[in-house]
Amino acid sequence: MKTLLPFLLSLTLPMLTSPLVVAAETVATKPALEALWQTDGLRVPESVLWYQQQNNGKTDSLLFVSEIDGKGNEADGVGGIALLNTDGSIRDKDWLRGLNAPKGLAVYQGKLYIADLTEVVVVDIASAKILNKIKAPEAVFLNDVTVDPKGVVYISDTRLNRVYKLEQDKISVFLDNVEAANGLTVVAEQLYIAAADKLLKVDLADNNKTVTQLASGFAERADGVEAVGNGDFIVSCWAGLVYYVHADGRIKELLDTRAAKLNTADIGWDAATKTLYVPTFFGNSVQAYKLDLQ
Repeated sequence: MKTLLPFLLSLTLPMLTSPLVVAAETVATKPALEALWQTDGLRVPESVLWYQQQNNGKTDSLLFVSEIDGKGNEADGVGGIALLNTDGSIRDKDWLRGLNAPKGLAVYQGKLYIADLTEVVVVDIASAKILNKIKAPEAVFLNDVTVDPKGVVYISDTRLNRVYKLEQDKISVFLDNVEAANGLTVVAEQLYIAAADKLLKVDLADNNKTVTQLASGFAERADGVEAVGNGDFIVSCWAGLVYYVHADGRIKELLDTRAAKLNTADIGWDAATKTLYVPTFFGNSVQAYKLDLQ
């Protein structure tokens, strides 16, 4: 683990033509991100999930990190899940191994759900044991996963432009024709989908499954999406961008690491501490930022 001080100092040098300098100036107004720490030595981290549990009567917070390790579209069995502490230190580098390009993560009632290329892997968190592997019909590239309050799991397939749902150990198609469907999150019976350059939503109580647009205009294809907790959202774009999305659809760039070739994949979020966790994919690191809204 190391701090981001050298990286941040490099942004203050008088290189007026540098895209990173532009990004630093862009985040000068609120909301803005303040760098906290960076953990290196991970193996192609794609997704981060903040999780809180009770451990011997005490509250314990940790980060699940999915590591592709091999290629993102191959069933090579070398992927896995690492555990980090919320200060960036590594808790368990090999908590779970033997997966196939694992990406999005979600938790429900003590179980971890993993989007693992063409199937959803269900893991008992307490024992780190795989309980089930459920194949999604026709799946090509499962990407993100989220769970609604009733325990229904939703999974995106970016290559098929599709969102599946997992219910009672069976996966079926929930939505089709959602271009580049990727990041997913559920808030108050609304499913939010980061897809292409848009943030979309679907009312889960709507039998017609009408898709409406909340925001658009991301400069790159969207990857992860997290609800801030005040009606707003944070959206990452894999190419190296992070945006703040207001409830009224306005978007603001928070971070641009494209010039440094640091991809920003499926982000994690702790609403209580307003901490954003960003996996850098080929950068093999996770970076933490404090979101300043004031």
